[in-house]
Amino acid sequence: MQTHYRIGQIVPSSNTTMETEIPYMLWQRQRVEAERFTFHSSRMRMQKVTKEELAAMDADSDRCALELADARVDVLGYACLVAIMSMGRGYHRVAQARLHQRTRDAGGPAPVVTSAGALVDGLKAMGAKKVSLLAPYMKPLTALVIDYIENEGIEVVDSISLEIADNLEVGRQNPDAPIEITRKLNTRGADAVVASACVQMPSLSSIQPIEDRLGLPVISSSVATTYMMLKQLNLKTYAPGFGSLLSGRY
Repeated sequence: MQTHYRIGQIVPSSNTTMETEIPYMLWQRQRVEAERFTFHSSRMRMQKVTKEELAAMDADSDRCALELADARVDVLGYACLVAIMSMGRGYHRVAQARLHQRTRDAGGPAPVVTSAGALVDGLKAMGAKKVSLLAPYMKPLTALVIDYIENEGIEVVDSISLEIADNLEVGRQNPDAPIEITRKLNTRGADAVVASACVQMPSLSSIQPIEDRLGLPVISSSVATTYMMLKQLNLKTYAPGFGSLLSGRY
């Protein structure tokens, strides 16, 4: 039975968060579960979170998939939510199929998870039909994210945009900050809260405290990505301390 897994990630060149948050969750999991993980990344050039740069970056993801396939990763995560969502409604399905084919072409077929698809699928797994969310984006990009999520059948009842255009600055945010910022969210009628609708905005240390305060499931893009990676690997979806989605119940 396989117990060692290689986790591949395609990340924007300016992303400083997913290569810390994903390993941290899975390292915490290793304290209570048998499986062990190593982590391997390939990067796409992107500095500013604009629609133009995101489109150019997405075009480079094929190269990254080929490189990670050469490492024979067991699962591949595309770690940029808004890059996928800015390409049109439902695009995560197109990207996942295309990148999986690239891994097959390279002789190292691996299932592909996108953070955009993972956020949607994670919310659906918990039965969430209405959510409130926090995002670091400029308001037009947050509106695009909301439209994408709502097209998947999940209503966004409220949102906060921090309006940070520089992706490096997004990564410098205090991971505890969402604890206070989400107090301003209207969560009335919401089934869940998205504490960070961006894989670059740190939030791991906020997930459980917000969930404890609200009594609602709280997730982030990175939590959802970890959940879907574990699902693709047919492993128990458990990592202690990161909210309901990683409680092993879903």
